Amino acid sequence: MFAGIEKFFLIKERNSKFITEVAAGVTTFAAMSYIIFLQPMIMSGRLFKIDTGMDFNALIAGTCIASAFASILMGALANYPIALAPGMGENFFFVLTALPLCAGALGLKAGDAGAWKLALGVVFLSGLIFLLISFLNIRKLILESISPSLKSAIVGGIGFFIALIGLRNSGLICIINNNLTMAENMKSAAIAVFFIGLVSTAVLNIYKVRGSILWGIIIATVSALLLGETSLVFPFSLPPDPSPVFAQMDLVNIWPLLYKLLPLILIFTFMDVFDTMGTIIAVGTHAGIIKDNKLPNSEKAFAADACGTLFGSVCGHSTVTAFIESATGVEYGGKTGLTAVVTGLCFIAALFAAPFVNMVAHCNSITAPALVIVGAMMIKSISNIEWDDYSEAAPAFLILTGIPFTYSIADGMTIGFIAYPVIKLLGGKGRQIGWLTYLIGVILLLYLLFIRNTI
Repeated sequence: MFAGIEKFFLIKERNSKFITEVAAGVTTFAAMSYIIFLQPMIMSGRLFKIDTGMDFNALIAGTCIASAFASILMGALANYPIALAPGMGENFFFVLTALPLCAGALGLKAGDAGAWKLALGVVFLSGLIFLLISFLNIRKLILESISPSLKSAIVGGIGFFIALIGLRNSGLICIINNNLTMAENMKSAAIAVFFIGLVSTAVLNIYKVRGSILWGIIIATVSALLLGETSLVFPFSLPPDPSPVFAQMDLVNIWPLLYKLLPLILIFTFMDVFDTMGTIIAVGTHAGIIKDNKLPNSEKAFAADACGTLFGSVCGHSTVTAFIESATGVEYGGKTGLTAVVTGLCFIAALFAAPFVNMVAHCNSITAPALVIVGAMMIKSISNIEWDDYSEAAPAFLILTGIPFTYSIADGMTIGFIAYPVIKLLGGKGRQIGWLTYLIGVILLLYLLFIRNTI
């Protein structure tokens, strides 16, 4: 059996070993397992102290099932050591932007079932478009339509946004008289839990401890228990029932409302394409898979990611995408798809830990440090912005600041994407960008002027 596995995954050809691939898969899981805690909190609205109407326990099951399916598919189909799960950023966009817009389009409230079902339909359709892009090989056209500076600004802006949510959930920052300000009571147990988790995670990162974010969550959980911020439960049980959110996406109402929902579909698609391309190139290069600037099995890798998004929406979740945390497994020595398959199997095992996830979810200060650390990791991307070229820097800055200040990923991106072609054209650099960039700008301008306020 082991010989067959080694042959299928080309383990010897890539100068690796079976046991190394297995250990690398577990390492990757440890690094990205924080998504099991954060995703249900985000999708249910608990993280934002709202109710989206989506069942929390079903979301736990859906997170694990979707991540397992996508990771195993990536490993088996493309033979890449890259694991997948619902993406940070896309999940925020789903709850804070797509869900209210879908509710408005239907004349419902954001907590009504019809709203999140339609939003899942939007994600499903974006997955279909991504799958089509994978087979038609037009990724290059789309990637070139958005400059590296804007891509970096999107990642950085979402990073600031995620960190802001983390700081608010910690209790350290609060809103008084419509202004963000420091908490008046710095002696609260919730803030203590946050600082313990934040310092622990940061120090573990400094010492390059694998799974530092997961360990930070565990340390914060222990401190929350000691300080009475959450209650102890037996951490394991049978897997929760995924049926309340499984196969619930609305693919009927999406068509008559397509003109209103098209910007959402495009943004979900672009975010997935950018995330996947960036992660595959970064991790693939580190693993030695990419040679002579050639990406083997790229169509299969993108198809696996697109299928992950399709199945993720079936499981009741936002866009499933390649995780940069896969680099931790590659650093350990993972070079083949077996690493991703093992990570997927770990997600299946995690289905039995739902009570522990619920215990963590009762105290936002436990997961707040993870949000701040993940945000900090994403903010690093702003170093790639061409700050000396104002035709790049100005639109990038609009995105970078627009996302957290408008409290909307879509609005921040829209402002920057409209400004970019205008500044390029008036600055005498209009020929540096392609027709698709202008088209995106026009579509988003029309959306902003005539559609956004009607939803």
